[in-house]
Amino acid sequence: MKVLAIALALTALAVPALAFPVTVQSCDREITFDAPPERAASNDVNLTEMMLVLGLTDRMVGYTGISGWNKLDEEMRMGVAELPELSERYPSREILIGADVDFWFAGWNYGMRVGGEVTPETLEPFGIAVYELTESCIHIMDRDRVAMDDMYNDIRNLGLIFGVSDRAEQLIAGWQAELAEIQTLIPEGDPLRVFVYDSGEDTPFTAGRYAMPTAMIEAAGGVNILNDVESSWTHAAWEAVVERDPEVIIIVNYGEVTAEEKIDFIRSNPAFAEIDAVVNDRFVILEYVEATPGPRNIRAIGMLAEGFHGQ
Repeated sequence: MKVLAIALALTALAVPALAFPVTVQSCDREITFDAPPERAASNDVNLTEMMLVLGLTDRMVGYTGISGWNKLDEEMRMGVAELPELSERYPSREILIGADVDFWFAGWNYGMRVGGEVTPETLEPFGIAVYELTESCIHIMDRDRVAMDDMYNDIRNLGLIFGVSDRAEQLIAGWQAELAEIQTLIPEGDPLRVFVYDSGEDTPFTAGRYAMPTAMIEAAGGVNILNDVESSWTHAAWEAVVERDPEVIIIVNYGEVTAEEKIDFIRSNPAFAEIDAVVNDRFVILEYVEATPGPRNIRAIGMLAEGFHGQ
């Protein structure tokens, strides 16, 4: 069953929790809400999908930062059909103020930049509360590592903020059960060496220690070959990739360069000819919305497990 279809079923069953005020942790801040937001917006396709699975479209005035980079699949097009895109890429402060937004779900490098025009501090004077994507907190504070609990944490906090905690907990329990079932099928043995290729030819843009694919790879029985890189999504050196010899390469599919073109680039480059994944033609394609924190992560872990182990 599709993720959004499940959300619709849960919407009918869930009884919203109406106990306010509520306080949630957002990166290094605590935010208190006296009532659920009524004019919310979200940035990027994965954060917007978190709002959709919680059944929050009636509390939203739009979304930002999707069509400038991504094409919506049919599932997402249906989910946001009645919502306008306020900005194709990162919104300006004026766009959010002009839409009378009272809540924005975004993240660092997911709509906001450190020191940029649009941050929790710059929006607060205009009555716009910001909840930050947990994965992105590494850009402004120290963290131990990324984990699947980061995605659950965001769903749980959104549930509290909007008074739909029952719905949030049902979703989380379902994902946890699905993940446990996937992991029963993963064979014992050393984890497979995995490289995440997002984009870039001169230097690859990839997932470091704090990017969600690192947790997803581990959940599927692999290890990110760049999990010692103290960063989230970042640039690396091809030399390190060749030296660490990944057995599987994950291709993140989005933007103007297709997944097939990215695979062709790797296959055709003589410098990569001896990489184990190239020799054995082991590529797994994930859509951007699957590789970034959101409701499709668990389904994507199942795809990774199948690609890694043939399950």
